[in-house]
Amino acid sequence: MIRRRRRDELGDINLLEITPVRTADWEEHGGRVVVLRPAPTGGGMRVVLNRFFFLLSARKIKLDEIGSFVWLQLDGQQTVAEVAQKLGDEFGDRVKPPEERLGYLVRVFRREELVGYAGWDDSAERTEAARCLSD
Repeated sequence: MIRRRRRDELGDINLLEITPVRTADWEEHGGRVVVLRPAPTGGGMRVVLNRFFFLLSARKIKLDEIGSFVWLQLDGQQTVAEVAQKLGDEFGDRVKPPEERLGYLVRVFRREELVGYAGWDDSAERTEAARCLSD
């Protein structure tokens, strides 16, 4: 049984220990990633409002070189700390300190529902289960 955990429980968790999982589709164009924002799901008035704002916002999010690198690393196999190490190795002084830059990106990706945290978000667990079934 999947237990739904509240978002505020993450306040005490070390982000570096979490393993993010991509939950949105994406395309690669010339080495850069374009993330396709998923449409809001569910029911009720909140979803109606979310769908309205979804229609007004960009459906594709074009990531820069650093964002594209990070996106491709968030495969559900690596922790944020491991990705931060690779980010620092790849971009050096451009992302000093890499943990802060990566933490910001991962939090934005989660807020936009583009990634989930395995073990914390139902969507991430469903994505991971689907991946295991397809292998």
